[in-house]
Amino acid sequence: MNALIVDDEEFARENLKMLLEEFCPDVLVTGTAASARDARHQVEDFNPDLVFLDIMMPGEDGFSFLHSLDDKHFMVIFTTAFREHALKAIKEQAVDYLEKPVDIEELQKAVAKAKQQFEQKHLKKIPDEKLTRILESIALTNTVEKTVVPTKDGFAVLKNSDIIHLEAEENYTTFFVVGGKKYVVGKTIKAFEEKLDPNMFFRAHKSHIINITHHLKEFIRNEGNIAVMSNGTQIPVARRKVQELVDRLLNV
Repeated sequence: MNALIVDDEEFARENLKMLLEEFCPDVLVTGTAASARDARHQVEDFNPDLVFLDIMMPGEDGFSFLHSLDDKHFMVIFTTAFREHALKAIKEQAVDYLEKPVDIEELQKAVAKAKQQFEQKHLKKIPDEKLTRILESIALTNTVEKTVVPTKDGFAVLKNSDIIHLEAEENYTTFFVVGGKKYVVGKTIKAFEEKLDPNMFFRAHKSHIINITHHLKEFIRNEGNIAVMSNGTQIPVARRKVQELVDRLLNV
């Protein structure tokens, strides 16, 4: 489950992230937010399955944040130091409610509840036999032109020509696609490097793969080695990769 942590206290965010990484292997923290405003952007960008939400935040509390969203596809586990908010949190139909400081055993129980709901809601949407037929159909097509990435509801089939660049962070990879869409996948960037068309994509940096055939707009050397992509993103090019990139561009 991809998770977002929302808390105005940096220590609380980092502590909860550490506990989840160490004691809750079913959760992948893909983002943290220090305010409701920041959280709204994170929800839009990463579409989390689960949100750990602090109730008492300055300016806009956790309840107001939830009420500001028209469509909530994620589950919520509230976190707060104030016991009197427990009843209101339950009425918000949260998966669970954790008091600060967060107890490891209580955290694991809350995550287990979320996992059960997640599996009931998402994993049964596509029967195994149907999923197998879909994947077999994709396998019969020209996979050089497509890349399959898992999503929380199943998977997305992306045209390689629409993929602008990939960015790695720890053990997950974000696909940046034409139209501003993003897909966060719980796989390393190396796993995709081995499958992507090497004539189209280039590993410019340990954390970046770029589409040099369709989306590389400019290569700048006088301000460092920077590849400018069609969406305006500037990607660093490792010094040892510069000559290889130049050679590739001369043959594109």
